[in-house]
Amino acid sequence: HVYNHKDGYETFSSWKRVWTSNGKSEPSLKAFMADQQLPYWVQCTKADCGKWRQLSKETHLSAALASSYRCGMKLNSVKVEGSDACSQPEDVRVAGVTDSWWLSMLILPPLFKDSPASPFLSSYYPDCVGMSPSASPSNQPPGLNTHTTVPGLSPYFQPFYQPNECGKALCVRPDMMELDELYEFPEFSRDPTMYLALRNLVLAAWSRDCKEVLTLQKCTPHVVVRGLVRVRCVQELDRVLYFMSRKGLINTGALQIKWPLLPESQHNKVLVIGAGAAGLAAARQLQNFGMQVVVLEARERIGGRVWDDASLGVTVGCGAQIVNGCVNNPIALMCEQLGLRMHTLGVRCELIQEGGRVTDPALDKRMDFHFNAVLDAVSEWRKDKSQSQDAPLGEKIQEVYKTFLQESGLQFTDLEEKVLHFHLSNLEYACGSTLDQVQHVDYSGEGVTVTSRCGSRWSAQKVLVTVPLALLQKNVIGFSPPLPDRKLKAIHSLGVGVIEKVALQFPTRFWDSKIQGADYFGHIPPCPEKRGLFSVFYDMSPQGEECVLMTVVTGEALSLLRDLQDSQVVDLCMSVLRELFQEQEVPDPLRFLVTHWSTDSWAQMSYSFVKTGGSGEAYDIIAEDVQGKLFFAGEATNRHFPQTVTGAYLSGVREASKIAAL
Repeated sequence: HVYNHKDGYETFSSWKRVWTSNGKSEPSLKAFMADQQLPYWVQCTKADCGKWRQLSKETHLSAALASSYRCGMKLNSVKVEGSDACSQPEDVRVAGVTDSWWLSMLILPPLFKDSPASPFLSSYYPDCVGMSPSASPSNQPPGLNTHTTVPGLSPYFQPFYQPNECGKALCVRPDMMELDELYEFPEFSRDPTMYLALRNLVLAAWSRDCKEVLTLQKCTPHVVVRGLVRVRCVQELDRVLYFMSRKGLINTGALQIKWPLLPESQHNKVLVIGAGAAGLAAARQLQNFGMQVVVLEARERIGGRVWDDASLGVTVGCGAQIVNGCVNNPIALMCEQLGLRMHTLGVRCELIQEGGRVTDPALDKRMDFHFNAVLDAVSEWRKDKSQSQDAPLGEKIQEVYKTFLQESGLQFTDLEEKVLHFHLSNLEYACGSTLDQVQHVDYSGEGVTVTSRCGSRWSAQKVLVTVPLALLQKNVIGFSPPLPDRKLKAIHSLGVGVIEKVALQFPTRFWDSKIQGADYFGHIPPCPEKRGLFSVFYDMSPQGEECVLMTVVTGEALSLLRDLQDSQVVDLCMSVLRELFQEQEVPDPLRFLVTHWSTDSWAQMSYSFVKTGGSGEAYDIIAEDVQGKLFFAGEATNRHFPQTVTGAYLSGVREASKIAAL
C-alpha cells in the first residue's frame, strides 16, 4: 500500500480526535510523531546478548513481544536460523541514550501505552500520570470517579489517591512526586512525567501480584513507548525498583527472597535489639536487602506485645488483636501473601446495662454524636495552644461537656450519662495508655558493641533498638555515650498506657440469644470509677462453635485489679456478666487467662500516648538516629501510626531503609 498526504492527514485527524477526547490534552505534530510514528525499540532477552534493536515502523510492541524478543526474530515470531543475529553490532545511537545529558534534550516526555497502572488511574488525565491519551480512551471524563475498582484486586490495595481524595494511609498522588522521591531523583523535578510513569507502573504491578518479587525482568515488558526513549525508561526503571524496594513500598512483607534485593549492602552487619513487630520487620527487610543481621531477644519467644494464646480452644490475642484500617495496611498485605483470611468486625454492638436491659440504639447513637461533638470542640481548643497551656484530656472533656449542658439547656438522664461514660472508656482503650537481657550499648567507637548482663558481646556497624518505650524510660539499657538530651526529653514526654485482657471459656454460648451473632457487646458502667472495667466483650468465634469471650480493662479501672489474684479478677468479671444476663443462668468458666502487661519485665506497657504538655513531635525525635550508628524503631517512634502493630512494623521498615541508604 502506498501512503499519500490524504492518508497521513486522516491518520493524524483520527489520532487527534482520540488524543483530545478527554477535553484536556493538547495535540501537536510532535506529540503525534512521538505517539504514533516513531519506531519501537526492544531488547534481546537472550542472557548473553541484551542488545537493543529497532523494530520496523509497522510493528507494534506488546508486553508479550518484549518479554520474548530475540535478535533476528521475524514479525511472525519465527526465529532466524543460526546465532549470528546477536553478533550484529548494536545501533550506535543506543549508547548516547545512557548519557546524563540525553534526558535534558528530550522534546516531549514519554507517555506509556497499556500500562498496568491504567485501570487504577481512569479518573486522571492520562498525560498527567505518564500515560498516552490514545492508548485507552475513557467513556467518562476524568475527575468524576472517586474510587476505581480493579477486577481481581484485593479491596485493601489502593496504592493511588483518586482526584479530590485525601487522608488515606500509605498511598501516593499518581500525578505528583513525593518529597523523598524528589530528593532521590532531582533530575525529574522539572518534568516528572517519566518518573511518574515508571513509579505508577511499578506500584500497580506490585498491587496486582504481591506474592512474588517484582523484578526488572517482570516490569520491563510493560514499558510500551515509541522511540529511543524506551531505552532510557528501562535504565531508569532499574533505579526506581531499587528505590521502592529500599523504602519498603514493594518487595516487602512475607516474601521468599532467593537473592539479595540490594546486593551491594551485603558487607554490612546490623544488630537488632528486640524481636517484636518492629524488630522482626527491620530484620526481615535488612536480610532481604543482603545484610548480615543478628536479632537479640530477652524472652523465650518472639513477637513482643504480639502474643497469641490458643489454650482456650480458639486463638486469643493477649496483646495486639484488631487491625485498625485495613486499606494499604502491611498486615493486610501479609495476610494476602500468606493466604490468611481476616474477619471483618461488624458495626453492631449492643450496650447492656447492669440489670440485663439492652439499651435503645437510638439513645446510644445520640450520645455518640454528643461525645464526638465534645471531642471536636476539645480538638479545636487545642489547635492554637502551646504545650504549657495544655490540660489533661479527661479534664478538658468534662469542662467542655459542662459548658455544653449550660449553654444548650439540655439535661441528660442517668442512663444517658452512663452511655457517655461507656464512650469515654473506649477513648481510654484507644490511649492504652534472646536479647539475652542486653544491658549496654557502646557506640563510642567506629562501630557498635552490645553487652549482655552475663557478659556476652556482639559487634556490628549499626544497631537498631526496638524495645518498648517503658524500658527506655527506666534505663533498662545503658548507652555510651549517653543519649542526646533532646531524645531523652522526648522519651520521657510520652506516656506508657496499659490495657489488660481477660478471656473466659464457657461450656455454652449463653450470650447468643441476646447478642444474635454480633462480634461484641458493650457493658454500660454503673459509675464513672468503673467505666474501664470490662467495658466491651468480644465473641472470639461469633459464627463458630467455640464458647470464648474476651474483655478488656482500661484507664483508672486497672487500679481495681492491682492487688487481685487471677481467680479474683475472673470472679469480678463473672459478677458483671451475671448482671448483664440476669434473665438466665450464666455458667462458671471452664478455663480462663488474665494478662499482666504492666508487670511484664520486658514490656511494662501496652502502648504509648501523648501526655499532657507533650507533643506528637516526640515520636519523630525518638525516631532520629544517633551518629548514623544507633537507630530506633517501635510504635513509640511512629507519629502517624502510634499504638499499633502496623505502626511498629512500618517503623521497622522505615529504619531498614535508612540503614540501607547509609
